[in-house]
Amino acid sequence: MQQLSDNETRPLFSIITQNVIYRMKSQTIQPYTDISPFVKNILVFEEEDIAAKTSLPFFADGFPGMMYHKTPNGLVVNPHKKLMPELFIYGQTIEPIEIAITGTYQIIVFQLYPFTLQTLFGIQAGTITDNCYDLSQFRNPVIENTIRLLSSNGSIMEKIDQISSLIREQIKQRNYHFDPNIKTAIEQILNTKGQLNINEISSELNISKRTFERKFFSETGLLPKQFARIIQFQNSLTQLTLKDYTILTDVVYNNGYADQSHFIRVFKSFTGKTPKNFVKQPGES
Repeated sequence: MQQLSDNETRPLFSIITQNVIYRMKSQTIQPYTDISPFVKNILVFEEEDIAAKTSLPFFADGFPGMMYHKTPNGLVVNPHKKLMPELFIYGQTIEPIEIAITGTYQIIVFQLYPFTLQTLFGIQAGTITDNCYDLSQFRNPVIENTIRLLSSNGSIMEKIDQISSLIREQIKQRNYHFDPNIKTAIEQILNTKGQLNINEISSELNISKRTFERKFFSETGLLPKQFARIIQFQNSLTQLTLKDYTILTDVVYNNGYADQSHFIRVFKSFTGKTPKNFVKQPGES
């Protein structure tokens, strides 16, 4: 497992609340090799200011996840106003949400590959799209022990080790298997940044479009076209966030959108904002 060095660790978001900018500490950590076929990244967010009022946006990215949080005042998902358990799995996120926290917190997110929910946890992915699953409901001794360990004092890296051990135990306990065709399709969509004709994939895999869509949805909770659209959006979001463009049409055509109006429609559907409003700095009109 590789942790980013201090000069690579940087705030992921600037959160604007009541005219105050709170800059949280964030980092991305690579998972242990033995769980890396199931875990894409480990994300860590920390805030030490007891006066902070944080609103952390989450947009569709094509990956479900497992989230642990230590938040003395609770973690609420908006707009649902749902108070979250300490350790939970979340499904594919299509509608934009925000995590609201008051005061200090530690958040650890294990970003999972799309087929992991069914493979390791026996959860039908489509049943928790835009939803979550409280892991304590499993009544599993390993999960219960992990929750107890996480609740005790310990460093971030110790907590990451505990969650990694939980995933490792799930791998051992379940006779896991995933459809190699769907894994190949996911890899192709990711490698082409969502700019791949879905009909071509099913043809290359020598399966009918209907069968391909059914199997893809069963494994991921999304239709392949939805997944490709989300990956395409995520790449445009990254380009906008990093300001890696001169004019907006650079983002439009770099990411395979037909025209600017098409891009704006897609972007707004995932974020609730137009690209212009999304990149606007605080105080700008």
